[in-house]
Amino acid sequence: MRIAVISDVHGNLHALDAVLEDIGRQNVEATLALGDFLSGPSDPVGVADRFIEMNMPSVRGNHDRHIVNGREQDWHIDALVRDMLDQRQRDWLASVPATLVYEEDVFLCHGTPRSDDVSFMDGIVNSASSILSRDHIEAQAAGFDHEVLLCGHTHVPRSLRLADGRLVVNPGSVGLPMEIGSPDARYAIIEKRRAGWNTELRTVAYDHESAAKQALDRGYPYWAETLTWGWASPRGL
Repeated sequence: MRIAVISDVHGNLHALDAVLEDIGRQNVEATLALGDFLSGPSDPVGVADRFIEMNMPSVRGNHDRHIVNGREQDWHIDALVRDMLDQRQRDWLASVPATLVYEEDVFLCHGTPRSDDVSFMDGIVNSASSILSRDHIEAQAAGFDHEVLLCGHTHVPRSLRLADGRLVVNPGSVGLPMEIGSPDARYAIIEKRRAGWNTELRTVAYDHESAAKQALDRGYPYWAETLTWGWASPRGL
């Protein structure tokens, strides 16, 4: 079993299409998506249409939930995207589940199995990513006895083994590189071999300058800087 995993596109169609093109050369049987599809100023409508067209197994992210439901202190990007979507796109986003199991072995979530806005493996400390404690990671995985647990949310690509051998994988962000130091798109391939599950964390160069220009043209210069350099902190967005 060989599967591609994508997450955190954040409205960046240029990055998404580059990753999908790369996946098309990897001989995978499926592509799974871990949410935060649209929350970004580059081309969220185009990203929504692409996911509707592909109909891949997916779970929602915290920003997908906020776009659908709103919240008292709405994030400006979520409000922007909500106003851009038509009814068909809103209905699709509302239909995406919080968690999903693929082929019994693989569990999909955005943050952790119990929450879409809690970090599984990495936190942000003083605007830099830092791996969370082993106790925290083990606690988040407790009770979810699938061979592979997939998560996104932090935009930090990472693969680790739990004490019992289960695999936890974050593919990183397709469309919003934060504190990575590279504008490239990120995704992962997981593969079940005789000895168990393997992870390949992949990096894809794409036309990030066009994505940055789209953000700049909509009036979001800090997003444009993030897409250009990949050094920005989420706190500035």
